[in-house]
Amino acid sequence: MTYRGRFAPSPTGPLHFGSLVAAVGSWLCARQAGGEWLVRMEDIDPPREVPGAARDILSTLPAFGLIANGPVLFQSTRRAAYDVAFERLRTAGAVFPCWCSRSDLAASGGIHRDGHCVAPPADDRPPAWRLRVPDAEVGFHDALQGPQRQNLREAAGDFVIRRVEGHYAYQLACVVDDAFQGITEVVRGADLLDSTPRQIYLQRLLGLPTPRYLHLPLVLDPEGRKLSKSAGAGAVDPTDPIPTLRRVLAFLGVRHDAPAATCHELLAATSGCFNRNDLPRRSSHPDG
Repeated sequence: MTYRGRFAPSPTGPLHFGSLVAAVGSWLCARQAGGEWLVRMEDIDPPREVPGAARDILSTLPAFGLIANGPVLFQSTRRAAYDVAFERLRTAGAVFPCWCSRSDLAASGGIHRDGHCVAPPADDRPPAWRLRVPDAEVGFHDALQGPQRQNLREAAGDFVIRRVEGHYAYQLACVVDDAFQGITEVVRGADLLDSTPRQIYLQRLLGLPTPRYLHLPLVLDPEGRKLSKSAGAGAVDPTDPIPTLRRVLAFLGVRHDAPAATCHELLAATSGCFNRNDLPRRSSHPDG
């Protein structure tokens, strides 16, 4: 099977340095394998979207030499596919409606664990839908972080897959679209490491293939916090991309001393010497 990787940003703000690390890391893994690299816009959470962010991200990636092998997939166009997956889960009795309020959940430590809603049905509002999660462990081998195991019930409880507003949650949409796009390896930030067991469990329920996983270390700010849009991480500058791209490559442990006039040249020069064994495992600040 042809290697297929992907970069799947959310349009909650412009591309920042941490997101660019994930994009370049996934691109390098795909190119090393002689495979394809796709881009998916995870625009399924309208309340969190920033107007113009998707357009900004998609115009910034080519400025850094990152060209997808195919058209961008927008999750906002995939509602019908998520409906089909949801109905399969509902027919199998794997999901249940939930009217629990935050105060209801607070009594259980913020995690729903009983497989049934503990609140009475409400006629004035629709329910969220949760997946019934067993008291079971899911394990997988991460290509960078090593063996992983998680008790789904203790770590996640009965998690939401369709919200009250009708929007599908990240876990379900991600699983359905990774299968649709034929993704063979998911390379992404380590902040999503604990989501992987939930996604593997959903893949098993839906009869979908499980890709390989590689979770890159996170970029931290000077205070040791994850660099993120919500914490005010600044956008990368697409008008002067080479210095930033060199910093990204250095963060990923890639030797990149070759002269280059463009990002395309720099990526071409470094992709040949990229070695997964040189990837760092621990999150850090990009300048040490």
